[in-house]
Amino acid sequence: MYEADVKGGRPSIAPEKLMRAMLLQVLYSIRSERLLVEQISYNLLFRWFVGLAIEDPVWNHSVFSKNRDRLITFDAVTELFNTTVEMAASKGLLSGEHFSVDGTLIQAWASHKSVRRKDGSDDDRPPGNWHGEKRSNASHASVTDPDSKLYRKSSVAPAQLSYLGHVLTDNRHGLVVNVRASSADGYAERDVAATMLADVCKPNARVTVGADKNDDTRGFVSACRKMRVTP
Repeated sequence: MYEADVKGGRPSIAPEKLMRAMLLQVLYSIRSERLLVEQISYNLLFRWFVGLAIEDPVWNHSVFSKNRDRLITFDAVTELFNTTVEMAASKGLLSGEHFSVDGTLIQAWASHKSVRRKDGSDDDRPPGNWHGEKRSNASHASVTDPDSKLYRKSSVAPAQLSYLGHVLTDNRHGLVVNVRASSADGYAERDVAATMLADVCKPNARVTVGADKNDDTRGFVSACRKMRVTP
């Protein structure tokens, strides 16, 4: 993904090696690319999994930040996920009948200091001088990440600039079969859950789904019933 030039640019790195390394980072909860590169350099199991021989040098940690957007742009990660799900289905590891659905809060990479009034009336105010101000998504937005929303997990938790992540899991072997991301609001978790269930429902097949208390609403239950899904 790097093209070496005549001036001595970095050699190209196979995208699949980067994706294997990123998978290791998730599976072993490695908190940074610097630590990931360090562990690959001395862990023989990691080297084998990534595809590096014992004498091969490990690439610089900046390679991940440079190429992550490219992997996403060309849907390489999505293709890997879909292929994995198809492989599991071909080996009979998915029941296609019993599912669990859940959502999680994903904190945006933006601070409260970036939140400004949408009408621009506070542009002259110092960024840190916001304490005591009433804020809402209707009147305010982050200037660094305008797609993020102020959202709180509970009445006692502080509001954070966030997104929502959604996961649909097949219960037979606990395998994830669908993943979505959405804006953070009070309805997205149930709406996206219904959309993911619609993708896996088959004609004349009875499907069950387990969900948490937040999904126990008349609208979500009604949507499930229409798809022949039993909550």
